[in-house]
Amino acid sequence: MITVLAGGVGAARLLAGLMRVVPPHDITAIVNVGDDLVLHGLAISPDLDTVTYTLANAIDADRGWGLADETWNAMAMLEQLGGERWFNLGDRDLGTHLYRTERLSSGADLSTVTTEIARAWGLDLGLLPATNDPLRTFVTLPDENDTEVSFQRYFVERQHNVRVSAVRFDGAATAKPAPGVLDALDDCDTIIIAPSNPIVSIGPVLAVPGIRDVVERRHDRTVAVSPIVAGAAIKGPADRLMKELGHDPSVVGVARMYRSLASTLVIDGADRDLAPAVEAEGVQCIVTDTIMRGPAEAAALVRATLKEFR
Repeated sequence: MITVLAGGVGAARLLAGLMRVVPPHDITAIVNVGDDLVLHGLAISPDLDTVTYTLANAIDADRGWGLADETWNAMAMLEQLGGERWFNLGDRDLGTHLYRTERLSSGADLSTVTTEIARAWGLDLGLLPATNDPLRTFVTLPDENDTEVSFQRYFVERQHNVRVSAVRFDGAATAKPAPGVLDALDDCDTIIIAPSNPIVSIGPVLAVPGIRDVVERRHDRTVAVSPIVAGAAIKGPADRLMKELGHDPSVVGVARMYRSLASTLVIDGADRDLAPAVEAEGVQCIVTDTIMRGPAEAAALVRATLKEFR
């Protein structure tokens, strides 16, 4: 049994590789919901949907989000009417959000709805939101008079092209782990921290009371995959956020952030020379190719990641 702490794109690609190595019913992904938002009256869960669409081979590979072969008629009409258009939603993708919103409005929780959507796509792995309670990531923008904005306003509307001085997980203090989350962490053979942004993808998951405690207790059975290669993020602002918030934007910095959680860090061959520095932080180091150009490379990364834990 493998449990994965997951954000969006990087985690989805790792999970696609994992499903080639481990039977899907032996996998549970615990997914970040700090990016979730309500827009146009619809409940939108970007990371859950990115994981679902990727594993169903339905993702738009060029964008890394949304569905392939999408149309944009609803957004065109919204623009014609003068509506808010900073967050694009394709016509088929809107169906997912309509379904989620209807089910949540009828009293179903996010875990139940997530499972229903995953099963509709033919997925057999366990797919769990970190919590069913409201949890939202906010960032402070020092160049905008310390304005605090939601993660999606930062990431999409401002194209994550502005400085950040603080990150806050609103609702984390009172959130409860979704049903099955703590059991999945306690009962698995190995926990993998996916190559997702440590601050705004993995951070909100660990902020839910109880989750960090279990991962720390299972430190010896936890392995993290670095999202940083040669001092830069493969995708997104992880390197810049780390630097802006006082962390070293390197695999050594990742090791420092995760050393209480994981006994092992997987780094790319481009950072081979930093392996001794990683291990000096008290973290065992595995060096391999971490660039997931496709499912085969993702599966090879998973095999290297799990080699010490099988």
